[in-house]
Amino acid sequence: MAKTILTVDDSASIRQMVKFTLVKEGYDVIEACDGKDALSKLQSGAANMVVTDLNMPNMDGITLIKELRAKPQYKFVPIIMLTTESQDSKKAEGKAAGATGWIVKPFKPEQLVTVVKKVLG
Repeated sequence: MAKTILTVDDSASIRQMVKFTLVKEGYDVIEACDGKDALSKLQSGAANMVVTDLNMPNMDGITLIKELRAKPQYKFVPIIMLTTESQDSKKAEGKAAGATGWIVKPFKPEQLVTVVKKVLG
């Protein structure tokens, strides 16, 4: 059975690129446009992994990670930040919130696939 990955980004083109890349590798992908949208989509089905942007309207990536980590079923689900932010302070904030990894945009599709395969096994 295919593993499901939730991609959260306010940019439709980034979501499309992530989805295209992961579907090609055999994963199911759910798309959300911000943290609030992500939380509502996860109520109807679980994800094996979350790939989220940092800067989004309504609810940013750090807040989303904190919200997910507070739920028992998402305590150990891998969460990757996919963002233009590369400062160490932001990475530390992400790690403290519970992010598993960090990919800086623009990213290469192979880079995303490598990270996904590494954390999902």
